[in-house]
Amino acid sequence: MKNNNTKSKHRVHKSGTKKIFNKYELYLDAVQSPDTDVEFFRKVHQELRKKDPRIFREDFCGTFAMCAEWVKLHPKNISYGLDLDPEPLAYGRAHHLSPLTEQQKKRVHPMEQNVMKANVPAADIIAAMNFSYFIFHSRELLKKYFTDVLKGLSSKGLFLVDVFGGSACYDENEEKTKYRKFSYFWHQHGFDPVTAKAKFSIHFQLKDQRKIEDVFTYDWRMWTIPEIREIMEEVGFKKTHVYWEGTNKKGGGNGVFTRTEKGEECEAWVAYVVGEK
Repeated sequence: MKNNNTKSKHRVHKSGTKKIFNKYELYLDAVQSPDTDVEFFRKVHQELRKKDPRIFREDFCGTFAMCAEWVKLHPKNISYGLDLDPEPLAYGRAHHLSPLTEQQKKRVHPMEQNVMKANVPAADIIAAMNFSYFIFHSRELLKKYFTDVLKGLSSKGLFLVDVFGGSACYDENEEKTKYRKFSYFWHQHGFDPVTAKAKFSIHFQLKDQRKIEDVFTYDWRMWTIPEIREIMEEVGFKKTHVYWEGTNKKGGGNGVFTRTEKGEECEAWVAYVVGEK
């Protein structure tokens, strides 16, 4: 599943005649669009707060690609990326931080930290993307996380999360997307209606090679838009908004998200929920 239709150019390294598998590079190409994401975050902040945001915090940041893109938007922009896993942080330092100018590098701060105990300056925007907060299986834990986020925002800050759903999310299924030099597989291993939990896997297959399964795996609770908004409001967010993705001529998502109070019946949909401090 991908948040929008923007794709970056894919690079495949070779050793002799055998292609080298790079899971973070493939994930970026198939799943992420960090340049588009940060432009959307800035646009939402300008729309709701009538000013440009400067400090951005990326929770569950992985390779912190969005942090790197954020500082490119303006010479005063600063970003903080929080993640507990040192491996993707190291990859990000080598592949997303190193290409930046020296001045830009000084404004990117990747940190091996727990998002529940963040120790960074107050942010104008905090984002938890790629459904990362679905790791919180209980309402109590999600509420605690949202409470901590609220404390970490500046006085007029915004909290953005993405969310997905639809009828296709209640059955085991595998969706394949072909790119020029690889294929991406999003595999849902069923759904438990009693707990609202589901397990997912990402598989990749380089061209003319065998499929590599379970490159990334997820054990998530499928949170709904009403639940997310209600918890945000319970912990003290003054307002919440939903940005719903439009539809292209083929019936798929068009990558354009508009603020609304009414969605559409879809087999699969992606939306953003935004909380105002």
